[in-house]
Amino acid sequence: MTVVREIDVEVRVNGAAYRCGVPPRLTLADFLRERCGLTGTHLGCEHGVCGACTVLLDGEAVRSCLVFAVQADGAEVTTVEGMAGPGDELSPVQAAFRDHHGLQCGFCTPGFVVSVTAFLRDHPDPTDEEIRQGLSGNLCRCTGYQGIIAAVRAAAGQHARRGREEPTAAHP
Repeated sequence: MTVVREIDVEVRVNGAAYRCGVPPRLTLADFLRERCGLTGTHLGCEHGVCGACTVLLDGEAVRSCLVFAVQADGAEVTTVEGMAGPGDELSPVQAAFRDHHGLQCGFCTPGFVVSVTAFLRDHPDPTDEEIRQGLSGNLCRCTGYQGIIAAVRAAAGQHARRGREEPTAAHP
C-alpha cells in the first residue's frame, strides 16, 4: 500500500488563514469545499470548461478544479462567500444578478459572480460585445444569458456611478 504524504499549506481564504496538510493532488475546489466548508464553489465539469468553480487567486479569476491546493500555498483566495460587503450586504454584482434575473437554478451563479467581479475590475465600462466575450468562459444551462448580460451592464453602470461619486485610491 502506498502512503500519500501530505504537504503543509497555508492559504488565506476570504481573509481567514487556513493551515493544514493536504494530499498533493487535492484540487483547490475540493480544499475549499471539504477543508474550509465553503460550498459556494461549485464543481460542474471538473475540466475547467464550465466556470462554476471560479475563484480569485491573488486577485485573478481561476478555475479551482484545475489548480491544486498546494499551488495556492501562501496565496489569497476569494470565493463567492467573500464577495459580500460589510454586514453581508450583497456586492454590486450579486445585487445586479438578483435584480436583473441573472440566475435561475443558481448552480452556475457563484462562478459568474466571481468572474464578473474580476471582469468589471479590469473592464469598468464594457461594451455588450466585451461583456459577451468576458462571459464566454462560464456556462449556464437555464437563463439564456439575457438576464446575466443585463446584470453585468447594471453592475458596470453602478461601478461607474460609484467611481464618479467616491474618490478611488491610486493603484501602484
